[in-house]
Amino acid sequence: MSSIVTEAGSGDEAPAMVRAHRPDVAVLDMRMPGRDGVSVAARLSDELPECASLIVTSHAGAGALKQALAAGVRGFVPKTVSARRLAEIIRTVHTDGRYVDHELAADAIAAGESPLTPREAEMLSLAADGAPVAEIASRAALSPGTVRDYLSAAAAELGAENRHVAARIARERGWL
Repeated sequence: MSSIVTEAGSGDEAPAMVRAHRPDVAVLDMRMPGRDGVSVAARLSDELPECASLIVTSHAGAGALKQALAAGVRGFVPKTVSARRLAEIIRTVHTDGRYVDHELAADAIAAGESPLTPREAEMLSLAADGAPVAEIASRAALSPGTVRDYLSAAAAELGAENRHVAARIARERGWL
């Protein structure tokens, strides 16, 4: 018989709760406060490989699914999945199976690979919350001109009129 053994209030709290309670499966929200579900899953995979991870999401882009699988996630489902189906998927993941929602997988395949370089993606990620170029430059240890160059290249690559639109496009496609 399965049971819920604990609940964490944030992605920062989740690894400690998993270490303390040792569940067989950690069900993680993609967008938890603090640390996101993929980074928590990666940490759990390193520290507690006996605990399988399953991510539920309402915002799944192609990159998110790929990052999740690379982090060792064994299941990836939309939040709209029924409780009955979620229980079945948790059992599948618990018995070393995998489950990826077919619509999320199709969306990931259709979105393709990111055209951004790792540095362009990093700059867009730093710009996504509206930070000014000077702050991004300081956080990235680059000159403001270099940051502008990366952001301009990323916007051009994505056909966006500015860095804010480029960040939104890249995030929607799961590339950030």
